[in-house]
Amino acid sequence: MPNDPHRGADPALARWRLVLGKYAQPRMPECLSPAQERMADALEKLYSREYRGRGVRQGRKLGPGSLDPSQLNVPQWLAELRDLFPQETCQQITGHALDRYQMTELVEDPDVLSRLEPSQELLHAVLSLKGRMKGRVLEEARRLVRRVVDQIKRKLEREVHNALAGRLNRFRRSSMPVARNFDARGTIRRNLKHWSAERQKLVVENPLFFSRTKRHLPWEVILCVDQSGSMVDSVVHSAVMAGILAGLPTVRVRLVVFDTSVVDLSEHVTDPVEVLMTVQLGGGTNIGQAVRYSEGLVSQPRRTVFALVTDFCEGADPRVLIAACKRLRESGVRLLGLAALDSQASPFYDEQLAGRLAAEGMEIAALTPLRFAEWLARVMSAD
Repeated sequence: MPNDPHRGADPALARWRLVLGKYAQPRMPECLSPAQERMADALEKLYSREYRGRGVRQGRKLGPGSLDPSQLNVPQWLAELRDLFPQETCQQITGHALDRYQMTELVEDPDVLSRLEPSQELLHAVLSLKGRMKGRVLEEARRLVRRVVDQIKRKLEREVHNALAGRLNRFRRSSMPVARNFDARGTIRRNLKHWSAERQKLVVENPLFFSRTKRHLPWEVILCVDQSGSMVDSVVHSAVMAGILAGLPTVRVRLVVFDTSVVDLSEHVTDPVEVLMTVQLGGGTNIGQAVRYSEGLVSQPRRTVFALVTDFCEGADPRVLIAACKRLRESGVRLLGLAALDSQASPFYDEQLAGRLAAEGMEIAALTPLRFAEWLARVMSAD
């Protein structure tokens, strides 16, 4: 009954209809409200692509009317998503569009790009396709990359600075009430006069906190980053980390990216956006060549950290790579091989080659940026 006031009244049934898609319509008729019908159309525009290659003929009739996906264009479709779904759901749907269904038209129209919410999935798509972008599309892509980079940087910057830029000074006080800097003994001594005999409690009116002093670390950090397609998350976080580290006093950062060629991006190290707009994702991998190039950047071996960010899937002769790492270690350089440097730290890498490098003195790990900063702090403070 088209005018049934209870149409769409069963939320569970409506959710199942949205999940199952248009082919559930004959068995689940009249279960969606008008707004839910719009949701179904918006979802169908994307997820009907799942049937391609499965022998399902798109456009065939199932009863009266066509069940073809809505003919909304991309800007209209995005507007529908924003109108109908929460922001988190919109990001998930557009992420599927880019990652699963290669809906590259999302990042090839400047008007569409300007309307998209920044996300990691969108950043990956932009970095993969930026070589085909020109004019306004490239300008909008750069703005989007900057927004995502700024989001990541805001999350990391304070934690990384705290890990690397200072240690507790137990002879100076601070007005900054930071829990980890709390001076328990000093606070008790300062507030003994506020002891309440009646309540049997110490009333703390003036909590004390230690200040932090900067470590003066004349260290050089060389980040050597694999720009193959599988390393995109690590490339993004390496660029952001390089920018943060470059802001620390007395720490010099060199940034090298590679595939089968080597590009030194050290002059752009303070601008992660420029770094990301310069990298070329994909291609082969010659890790040994990149490590040999990095050898030439070392001026004070015992004050140098060499961090190799790669999946260790070497396309060239691995003996060249192993020999270069051995020379670096013997000169006094601290070596760290990062199979992942991102928020998840869940790598897929060549464990056999990584094991051979570990035998030559390279520490192998998969780290979040904060854990990487803590590792650097341990190395630098041990000297």
